[in-house]
This record gives sequence, structure tokens and C-alpha cells, in this order.
Amino acid sequence: MKTFFKIFLFTLIMFSCNQKNNIQYPETRKENVCDDYWGTRVNDPYRWLEDDRSQETEEWVVEQNKLTYSYLEKIPFRDRLRERLTELMNYPKYGYPQKINNKYYFYKNDGLQNQSVLYELDSLTAEPKVLLDPNKLSTDGTIALSRASFSKDGKYLAYSISKSGSDWNEIFVMEVATRQLLPDHIEWVKFSGISWQGNGFYYSAYDKPESGKEYSNKNEYHKVFYHRLNDDQTQDKIVFENKEHALRNYYAGVSEDEKFLFIVETESTSGNSLWLKDLTKPKTKAVLIAPGFDSDFNVIDHYEGKIYVLTNYQAPNQQLMVVDPVQPQLENWKTLIPESGHVIEDVSLIGGQLFINYLQDASNRLYAYNTSGQLLHEIKLPTIGTVGISGRYDNNEAFYMFTSYTYPPTIYRYDVAENKAELFRKSEISFNAEDFISEQVFFTSKDGTQVPMSIIYKKGLKKNGKNPTMLYGYGGFNISLLPGFSVGRIPFLEQGGVYAIANLRGGGEYGESWHKAGTKMQKQNVFDDFIAAAEYLIAENYTNSKKLAINGGSNGGLLVGACMTQRPGLFAVAIPEVGVLDMLRYQKFTIGWAWATDYGTAEDSQEMFEYLLGYSPLHNLKAGTTYPATLITTGDHDDRVVPAHSFKFAATLQELHSGHTPTLIRIDVKAGHGAGKPISKIIDAQTDVWAFVMKNLGMYYK
Repeated sequence: MKTFFKIFLFTLIMFSCNQKNNIQYPETRKENVCDDYWGTRVNDPYRWLEDDRSQETEEWVVEQNKLTYSYLEKIPFRDRLRERLTELMNYPKYGYPQKINNKYYFYKNDGLQNQSVLYELDSLTAEPKVLLDPNKLSTDGTIALSRASFSKDGKYLAYSISKSGSDWNEIFVMEVATRQLLPDHIEWVKFSGISWQGNGFYYSAYDKPESGKEYSNKNEYHKVFYHRLNDDQTQDKIVFENKEHALRNYYAGVSEDEKFLFIVETESTSGNSLWLKDLTKPKTKAVLIAPGFDSDFNVIDHYEGKIYVLTNYQAPNQQLMVVDPVQPQLENWKTLIPESGHVIEDVSLIGGQLFINYLQDASNRLYAYNTSGQLLHEIKLPTIGTVGISGRYDNNEAFYMFTSYTYPPTIYRYDVAENKAELFRKSEISFNAEDFISEQVFFTSKDGTQVPMSIIYKKGLKKNGKNPTMLYGYGGFNISLLPGFSVGRIPFLEQGGVYAIANLRGGGEYGESWHKAGTKMQKQNVFDDFIAAAEYLIAENYTNSKKLAINGGSNGGLLVGACMTQRPGLFAVAIPEVGVLDMLRYQKFTIGWAWATDYGTAEDSQEMFEYLLGYSPLHNLKAGTTYPATLITTGDHDDRVVPAHSFKFAATLQELHSGHTPTLIRIDVKAGHGAGKPISKIIDAQTDVWAFVMKNLGMYYK
């Protein structure tokens, strides 16, 4: 990927270093930048670091990485950690098969391949044949396969790739039988599906961005296009756009029978409008059938004359509704499966049955219903954990994948008609699950709310208040943290560490009310929950403040940043990864404006500004304060949460921190927000994070 530079006109960064806290930090230039918010002046002396493509910023990145890696390289057990993580990661990883026209397609990683390979099977017992190997698209594994979509007849595969972790995608088309690429090449695709209909497909894209601003400029005027095979991108027809609303996104999907086009219109990460177009009547326009942005409308499919929609409309825990395409307006929808005390997380239409995935205390339960809404039976799962199921509406063969904190991902083949499951693929990992315990507890937050938390540790643990502990959280955007196996945690657990995952408000574990309780003027609830989780671990003698680390990524990076500034003495180590750390300016970059329904913005009102200022991690760092040992992480191609957040936070923290603990930033080169990261970079990042954590918790890798 070509790197663009913009020569900064001011004085270049000074590389003279000052001795501070036993670590020589590069001196970061400050400038006189001040913004007025509702009559309050707010300084932003490191604003220049927002220009992440400038030569000055690039030089700053080089110096910060030089310091960070010089620190990490001195950790004596870092190499042994890397060896163990590499050993653990080196096992075959399978995705569940997808059946297309009597052939099966699945993803597999042999172990340490940077990217998973897409394979083709003539039958489940046949020898797999490579269909697409993304490892051959780059020498360093930094080109990832983002999405793969087969035409309905199975003749063509449209796939998108991402470079260096960017959200920007490019689409290519392959003839499956010959493995030959067609001339089709589509650029500037972002936040898009690939949905086939006839001799082409629908996708979403933006206009070509300004050169040099590809990774930071605000994303505006999203459009849905239809691409016909063998056409140039310039010939693609705009199917849907709204010139009056620059800050909206549009996603197109086609029913399996190709009779209907569904367009989801969003202006944030929560709530959407739904449009419907009858593809059997080409001259008709898309019709708005569910207006507004107060509810979520997720189309499952069209089947036997009914459209099935999962929605939280008048149902915070979600309900399944049916739509008559002849009278599709919302007022005519009928409830098929009403909401209950447990959240409906997902619905799949397979073999003429509806598979309802419920959330119960932050874990899954899977049930089969008929299309009249009658419960047939529960699908028995191995234990408490997380499940996902895949199949076609017209085929009785399905596959589901199950995992938990101590149960590696396992795939089962399931016969819908017979309600019978058989083991299909089992993960072979150098790990004995019987040596570890996973328990769920409930703790009381500041306002009395009961919050669940899962705790994983090695059998025989003594609750003596001295165990090194990692507390992980997210708490936002209706996202649920569900039980899932991760080899990255194993080295820490093997050395006697305790790993805790808190299901904070702001997530989706208990429906929309749980989500809303952690948004906007209630965002402090999330931080209070996390702090209460830490206090619970200490009170119950799992650990103490000198042995407690906290970690979170993206919105979880905000969580860590807020909690380490509000309660710096409660934690020994803080790891904010790719975090949202400047709450006054987050909405000004790329897709940041879409997060306003969770956060609010400083422009909304004086009250909202003051609330954001009150917890914004960047703006609540205070001189003379001893902060936890901190390793900030980001990627230089992160165009989701732009690296400026981490850059400015690191510079400010290094300036104001008064303790002897290190405050470092690790900036991954040719990496983005996390999606598509090659295995080699994953191992490197996990090695460095765990080495930093374990050293600063007084551990030693044996």
C-alpha cells in the first residue's frame, strides 16, 4: 500500500529526550490549539498528531515504537511466551461448511497460516480443493479476505479483500469452475455486503476519497450500487442514495429466492429503517416499510409468501414478526414469536424450520420452531456456552459451532428433520480443559444493579488475594460478551493467572434496556460496573490492586481509559487497545459519527458536552498522578477508530504521569482495527501485551 505524506509546515518533532520515571520518553511537540465548547475553552496541544499521514507524525511513531520495543525486548521471558503462543496457535482451524449447488465450501487454517483458505468439497468425505488462498495475495499476510459470496447457481464467487486492516475493501469476481478472475474490479467499498441477483450483485460504497485522507476523513454519502458481470465499475447503477443525508449508511440484501431486495438504512450503530423492493416487478421503486431509527429491523428471509423479521420494535428483548409482501407496512406486521424474559439474539431459517438463538445470562440456548411459531424442541448443547448455526432454508442439513471459555470450537453436523447431531470437526489444541474452571458470578454495581461476570482459572487456585488477574470488558453498542475459547489467554492461565470477563451495561446481554442503560448520559454506569467488578475480585480474595490488570479494545479501550483516569490506584496495569479516547472529537473522523447514539456528541448540548468532558480519557489525565503501567495499542491503518485517539492519549499520559511505571504505546504497522490481522501479527501482539502485563504484575513465565 502506497503511503501518502503531507509535509507539516511547523517545526519537526524534537528527538531530544527527557529523563522521567526511569524511562526516556521522546519529547512530543505542543502547539497552541484551543476549542470553544459552549463557552468553555478546551486545549488540544497535540492536535497535529491527528494528521496520521504527515511526515512529522510518522517520525513520532518511529520514535515511540523504538522506545516501546526496547522496553519489551528486555523482558526475559518474552521469547518463551512467543514460543508457547505459537505452539498453541498451531492447530487446524475450521469454519462450518456452506452448501452451494451440491458442493460444499469452508474455511480452514492449517495452523500458522496468516489467513484462512477457502476450500471446495465435492462431498463431505472428498479431498478438499483450494478455491481461494488469500495468503498468495501478499508476502506478509496483510491482505485479508473480508467477504465471499456465491452466485445462486454457484458459477461465480464475488469476494472482497482488505489491505493492512483497513475498512476499505475491493471486490473481485472469480469463475468457480476455472478459478479464473473476470475483469470485474470494484474499489472504495466500505460497510457493505455482496448480494447476488441474476447476472450481478448489490454492494455499498463511497465516492473516491481525497488523496492522503483515505484513512481519516469523515465517511459521507454512502450509496447502494448494482454491478453487472463484466461491466466496468463506472457503469454500475446507483440503486439507492439520499443526497439530503450525508451521514447515513445503506446495506442491501436479496432474499434467497431472489424475489425481494431489502435495504437497511442507518444513521448510527443502533436502529434502522427498512426498505423493500419487489424484484419480480423491475419498474417498481423501493418502498419504506419500517420508518424511523428507534428500532432494529433485521430481515431473516422470505419463505412461502412471508417475510420474517427479527426486531426490538415494541419488544426490548426482540420478537420475530412476519410481513405480508402485499401489505408490507409496519402497521400490518404480525408477531410470530413474542419476546420473553430472555433476549432473542439470532434467528436462522433452515430446512423449513426456524432456529431461535436465545441469550440467557450471557450464554446461548438454541430452539427449533416451525414456521407457524410453535416450539418443536431444544437443541442440546454440550454445556453452557455459545453457538452459531448455518444452513439453507430448503435443505435439512445444517452445521452448528459450539464453544465456551474452556471448550475449544467444535463443529456438529445436524439433521433438521431427524433432530440428530453428530460430531463433524473437533479442535485439536495443546490444552487440557479439565485443568481449568470457568464460573459465573453476579456482583453489585454502584447503583445496586446485579451484573454477571465469568471467571476462569486453573484448578487448585488459592483465593488468598495475591493472584495476578486480568479483567476484560466492553460495555457498548448492544454487543454481548459470550463464552468463547481463546488460546491467547492460556499462557496467562497456565502461570496461575485469573481471567475475568464482565458483562457490563451498554452491551446486549439483557436486551435493549440493558444497552440503553450504558449510553449517553448513562455511560458512567458502564465504568461503575467495571470498577465494581474490580472491587468484587479484590473483596472475594481473587487478587489485590497491585496484581490487577484491565484490558479492552475499541469501545473497551474507552472503558479502560475512563477507569484508569477515574480510579488510577485501583489497577496495576492498563491495556487500552485501539480505543476511543478523545470524546470531544471522535465524531469528526471516518465512521465516528455513527457512534453518537451510544455516546452523544459535544455539539448536541452544553449538558452533553459537560458529561463527555467529565469522563473523556484524554481530558481527564491530571498532572502529578501516578497511573497504572500502561501499554496503549493501535494500528497505523486503523480507519475505524483512528490512531489519533491513541497518539494524543499517549503523548498526554507521558507528559503528566508522575509514577515510575512505564506508559508506552505500541503502534502496529500495516495493521488496522483488528479484522483480518494475520496470524503472525496476532502472535506478536499477544506476546507483547502478555509480556508487559506479566512483568508489571510481578509474574515470571516458567
